[in-house]
Amino acid sequence: MPSFSKLVNWSLALALVATVQAAPQSTQYTRRQEPAPPAAGAPAPGAAPAPGAPAPAPGAPPAAAPPPPAPGAPAPAGQITDVDILQFALTLENLESTFYQQGFAKFPADQFRAIGLNDAQIQGLQGVGATENTHVSTLTSAIAATGVQPVQKCQYNFGFTTPQNMVATARVLEAVGISAYLGAAPLVKDPMILSVAASIVTVESRHQTFIRTASQAVPVPNAFDSPLGVRAVFTLASQFIQSCPQGSNLNIQAFPSIALTTPMVQPGQNLVLQNPAEPQGAMFCGFINQGQAMFVPLANGSCAVPQNMSGEVYMVVTKSQAITDDQILAGPSVLLLS
Repeated sequence: MPSFSKLVNWSLALALVATVQAAPQSTQYTRRQEPAPPAAGAPAPGAAPAPGAPAPAPGAPPAAAPPPPAPGAPAPAGQITDVDILQFALTLENLESTFYQQGFAKFPADQFRAIGLNDAQIQGLQGVGATENTHVSTLTSAIAATGVQPVQKCQYNFGFTTPQNMVATARVLEAVGISAYLGAAPLVKDPMILSVAASIVTVESRHQTFIRTASQAVPVPNAFDSPLGVRAVFTLASQFIQSCPQGSNLNIQAFPSIALTTPMVQPGQNLVLQNPAEPQGAMFCGFINQGQAMFVPLANGSCAVPQNMSGEVYMVVTKSQAITDDQILAGPSVLLLS
């Protein structure tokens, strides 16, 4: 089997660097603040002076323009820049790259053969890890070229003890990676960066199809994948992160996790929360699959998985029938239905 080629060649990487150099630079995710209204009696910006108002003194110099932001300075409040999104993508790619490095260091090829993988599949799994390394190096170079310090790799605990655990976790990580890129796409302003992100997410999809096939799951369970918001993705990633170097902690707060008493999940089955009283205010279970959300009332800490769901399903607990940050109380949790 031929080795996997690099995803992003040097010309594409250079194009990405060129486009992000002009982007506003920030590593903060903050709430938008509307400009304060003018003081009483003060003219609105750009308005003509009131009749009878004194004219400016002759020869008075115009007001000085504000200085440009220093490299790495936060963007104005409320703006999520393309560099922010690249930093978030690098956080996920660092996690995935380290996952494969640790897995292959822990489990030799003969242990993968023992669980039924052939040599071509083992080489393919190693190729998945190699492309994740390429994603990391490309994103790191692009972010550094803007004058912003790229986020660094964190300390992780993936919890796998067998090759089966590793393959099962890889399936979840690749699904989350796909959902992350799809969710971030509407936030990207630069068409070239969007194109590069699209070229990465298609490869992430190939990763997942390959891993699903190697683990004897349905290769393509659905016609559509599901986007997830930044905070929901970070909630899923944070369960593997123990600590990060100073300056590499994104300003994102994870949602509380969902603890279920149900070990195996099938469509139509009731899911039971370990603590029916938590989270407070919970009214619905939301199930995200095939790019859509379905809601089931949560009664006494229990809700039923809807029918006609397949593949990876994201479950959240909400206080209304909406999948927005202000309505999600816990989750998401990943349910593997097929």
